[in-house]
Amino acid sequence: MIKGLDAVLISSENPKVLADFYKDKVGLEFEDEFEYGEKGEAGFMFKVGSTGLTILPHDQVKGKNPSGARIMLNIEVDDIEKEVKRLKDAGIKCVAEIYHVEGYGYIATFEDPDGNYFQLVQVRG
Repeated sequence: MIKGLDAVLISSENPKVLADFYKDKVGLEFEDEFEYGEKGEAGFMFKVGSTGLTILPHDQVKGKNPSGARIMLNIEVDDIEKEVKRLKDAGIKCVAEIYHVEGYGYIATFEDPDGNYFQLVQVRG
């Protein structure tokens, strides 16, 4: 039986840069830095609601993601207009302005330093 989604992993050539971005600019709740792999590189853990986000080094990941929309993180917020303004003011690239999805809520899409897309979502109550 499947119990839930424990974590999402993002591999990066520069995991510290990506972790700092999600902590300092996006504002995700940082949990822990840990030693990862045989080379003792750093990995970074965040808590996003009940799901974890882990950013890790990976020897097969180089440069920016050429297909940022392939997999996206949806980060739920309570005031999408306020949060979109905050991210734009922090210089984060907005890929898609706020739009409405009927029966779901509002979404805006941004790009992280590795070229991955993430979305702010304000779901209907």
